[in-house]
Amino acid sequence: MRPRTLSAPIPWLLSALLISGCALTPESAPEPTLSPDAFETRIGQLEERIVQRCDRSDALAAHDRRQAELLAELRDAGVTLRQLRGDVERLKQRGEEPTVVQAQCNDELSETLSAKEMVGRSEWIGLPDVGTYLRARIDSGANTSSLSATEITRFERDGEDWVRFKLGLNEDDVVVEDVRDDWIERPVERRVRIMQAAGSESRPVVSLLMTLGSIRETVEFTLNDRTHLNYPVLLGRRFLMDIALIDVAEDYLHPRPEFPGGRPASEAAEDEINDRDEEEG
Repeated sequence: MRPRTLSAPIPWLLSALLISGCALTPESAPEPTLSPDAFETRIGQLEERIVQRCDRSDALAAHDRRQAELLAELRDAGVTLRQLRGDVERLKQRGEEPTVVQAQCNDELSETLSAKEMVGRSEWIGLPDVGTYLRARIDSGANTSSLSATEITRFERDGEDWVRFKLGLNEDDVVVEDVRDDWIERPVERRVRIMQAAGSESRPVVSLLMTLGSIRETVEFTLNDRTHLNYPVLLGRRFLMDIALIDVAEDYLHPRPEFPGGRPASEAAEDEINDRDEEEG
């Protein structure tokens, strides 16, 4: 038997089916287009949603950390209470009654402590002469307070030694934006020599009016570039002496001062959350 061979019309039929198949394909719908203004509006809305979600995530993370701290403190208190109950039971078994000892209060010490302001390890300070608030680290290990400054220039005025400088700030530092690049001029109170591994350095000291909660004092600051550090201000022993006590377990015990052009004190909590994340990182 001879094998069958394809007849001549077959290739023609296949070509016709392919052409008809292409013809049956539905026309693609035109792609939607956005005007430049509509595109920018859409992108802005998406960015705003992302920022809101990030803010909520930061707040929840801070809440979770605080909850974990409170639970740990509660467990410690429970352990202490159980130990005390055990001691009382052992005394009763031996036929002894626990003796209550009244603590003797030192009235003079109490009056001294009550006259001082309690501050946390970090606080908001205000500089009324400059017109801004700044974050400050409280450090009893440092003798003199320090203010971050750049472009420090010495000059003479009326025969006295003066300096001109700008606040040394990073992009992330919270400040009244209108004063970020302002020049500040102050007379030099004195100069201090700082010993470092690379050698000694002489730094000018200026006086500035500063507020912290109810405290309103003229404070001496050494000027040096602190932009590589987390806080533009450090408050040392000279400021703390006789007017403040430090509770290292707390921070931002006092509200942020308000200045024209700055953000209201009610919005400081967001910056404080970011600050805590910065410390833990």
